[in-house]
Amino acid sequence: MKGQDIAILVKTIILENKSWTTTQLATELNISQSEVSKALTRLEFSGLLDESKRHPARLSIYDLLVNSIKFIIPVKPGRVVKGIPTAHSAEPLKDKIISDLNYVWPSAKGTMRGEGIEPLYPNLSKSVGEDKQFHEFMALIDVLRVGKVREVEIAKKELKKRIIDEQ
Repeated sequence: MKGQDIAILVKTIILENKSWTTTQLATELNISQSEVSKALTRLEFSGLLDESKRHPARLSIYDLLVNSIKFIIPVKPGRVVKGIPTAHSAEPLKDKIISDLNYVWPSAKGTMRGEGIEPLYPNLSKSVGEDKQFHEFMALIDVLRVGKVREVEIAKKELKKRIIDEQ
């Protein structure tokens, strides 16, 4: 599984009750159309999408994220750089968790300085600019990757609301 597969899964959750195309996903995620098609095939094979590759297996996705993402796509915060807020430094947790430490996806177009976190895929920082809901999902997933116990528990609850409870 690749980091971009997780981003595609999140987009299928966001777009589940809407009509979408692989071209649309590719454009919105800044991933090539062929990579989107390959990822959808991998996700269907793993049971995270149904046979139509349109409907996410929400409970399985939630379980994957909260139990395994930090092992599948591990990350260690790096040096302080300018970037786009992520983890507890971004919505929806930035007002719930007070910290002197900020995390960012390195980007010259960023608005915050903080410890750099490698995004799940190279063009993630470009993809979150126009999609607040997607940005929030990705930030919550980063909390699972780098957060402390309390932060992770808050992120799990927020992800549960977004993935399981909002069906």
